[in-house]
Amino acid sequence: MRVVVADDAVLIREGLVRLLEEFGCEVVATVGDGDALVEAIAEHRPDVSVVDVRMPPSFTDEGLKAAVEARRRVPGAPVLILSQYVEVSYADDLLADARGSVGYLLKDRVVDVDEFLEGLRRVAAGGTVFDPQVVSQLMVRRRKDDPLAQLTPREREVLGLMAEGKSNPAIGRQLVISDGAVEKHIRSIFNKLGLYADDSDQHRRVLAVLTYLRS
Repeated sequence: MRVVVADDAVLIREGLVRLLEEFGCEVVATVGDGDALVEAIAEHRPDVSVVDVRMPPSFTDEGLKAAVEARRRVPGAPVLILSQYVEVSYADDLLADARGSVGYLLKDRVVDVDEFLEGLRRVAAGGTVFDPQVVSQLMVRRRKDDPLAQLTPREREVLGLMAEGKSNPAIGRQLVISDGAVEKHIRSIFNKLGLYADDSDQHRRVLAVLTYLRS
């Protein structure tokens, strides 16, 4: 994978570079601010970018703003937000184009390198991966016309785990249900959200997760 790394903290940025290169990724650019991130994505068209939220000059949400702008200039550019903080202000904009290829993980909760790399590959391939705490924060602002209102509690559980990037077998293990039951719940979710078989299962999975996170 060709990767852009954006983080203003030099030690974290260089640590990420060494980790990614150790596992066979090619880091095509490293940057420390939002403007440089937008330019790097536009120039290099990486397979995925790893982006911190808080960067110069205000250290609030410049990384998210830059990721949104980068995806405006390069539609669907895969972005994995990796931060210590949950910032929902621009997260909705990041999800709004319904293209997938987005993720948001929290640095202090990434405890397994293989899981991090799997999340990175999932985003690069057009999927989504979100930390449970990020999902919880996004869920606080439910709309009155909630498109998920018709889902059962179990279907919401399944969809929430899909948003975390879990596979069907992993969902089954966590909920202690069979793979067949997981597939049945997912088919029901697709039908209730109007995601019919014209699209691939992977695309419908992404659209269902994006509906969940934006609702």
